Amino acid sequence: MEPLVLFNALATRFLFVLHSLVGVWRVTEVKKEPWYWLLALLNLLLFLETALTLKFKRGRGYKWFSPAIFLYLTSIVPSLWLLEMHHETQYCSSQPEEMPQNTSSREDFNQTQTSRGLINGADDLIETAKVFVNNLSTVCEKVWTLGLHQTFLLMLIIGRWLLPIGGGITRDQLSQLLLMFVGTAADILEFTSETLEVKNVRSSPALVYAILAIWTWSMLQFPLDLAVQHVVCPSSVTARGFPSLFFCQYSADLWNIGISVFIQDGPFLVVRLILMTYFKVINQMLVFFAAKNFLVVVLQLYRLVVLALGVRASLRNQLDRKKGGDNCSGQPAESGLLPRSWKSDSKEDVAIPLQVSPVTSDDSPPTP
Repeated sequence: MEPLVLFNALATRFLFVLHSLVGVWRVTEVKKEPWYWLLALLNLLLFLETALTLKFKRGRGYKWFSPAIFLYLTSIVPSLWLLEMHHETQYCSSQPEEMPQNTSSREDFNQTQTSRGLINGADDLIETAKVFVNNLSTVCEKVWTLGLHQTFLLMLIIGRWLLPIGGGITRDQLSQLLLMFVGTAADILEFTSETLEVKNVRSSPALVYAILAIWTWSMLQFPLDLAVQHVVCPSSVTARGFPSLFFCQYSADLWNIGISVFIQDGPFLVVRLILMTYFKVINQMLVFFAAKNFLVVVLQLYRLVVLALGVRASLRNQLDRKKGGDNCSGQPAESGLLPRSWKSDSKEDVAIPLQVSPVTSDDSPPTP
């Protein structure tokens, strides 16, 4: 096993576990109940996947699907659900109330700094860590939840980049996939931060559940590598007709269209339309992103039609060429007729055979 592959595989999964534990810690701080630490047991699945990957795949990834990304989703998403459903998540203390806390935190930190000469190095590190944790605990819960959302999406992109690639994807395809993830993550973050901050949404638990369910559904595209992997079509696919050739030749494009229409832009558009029509939530950003989702869905469907028409035109041209070749090679050879291009219109080119027969008549002239 290559040392770099082993290091990337272990370091990435360690970051996943660490971020998941931070999410569980925030849930226990918010709910004030220690049994929420049981959510950390979900990381055991990631440990099991790591052992199996190191044993059977030598640390490298799988084709079409990333189990490490999927198990990371299963370990962090429940914590984010609990934080979003908590009633204090949407509220923060006002700025004047936050300033004394920040000032006292700075004073505590300065006192710790001045007392460094009185304690040992290990005690100094422990005291500094305690002050750092206390400062983090005073941060508004809404800011904590938003920060977890942001770091969660960044961890998905960075982790997918650091994970060793398998035999089913090239580095060029991985770079394309990461660029797609960046745009997707920005849209997902905007969707959650925009919709869940509306007061009318928070007053309806059913709507919050629906938004979080669609947000979770949109996360399922990150473990998939299907949107950039092209399938090599065998020559026998053409004879099977339009559906086989279409799905084989444009498999990556079809996955990209399906993910956009059914996993991200389509569901996001439905939620935003419900907010504007039923709940009467209308603002400038909501209208803009609803129009953006609508344009993306329409353009993806337009691309689907263009690809289908291109395959039909290609099949029609192949059929015409095949018929033309059959007409040229289907002329009978035993008819004795030469091709038209071989015939000559001039009589001078025609060779007339001369037949000489013996003279048997008595009236023939004497031989000199």
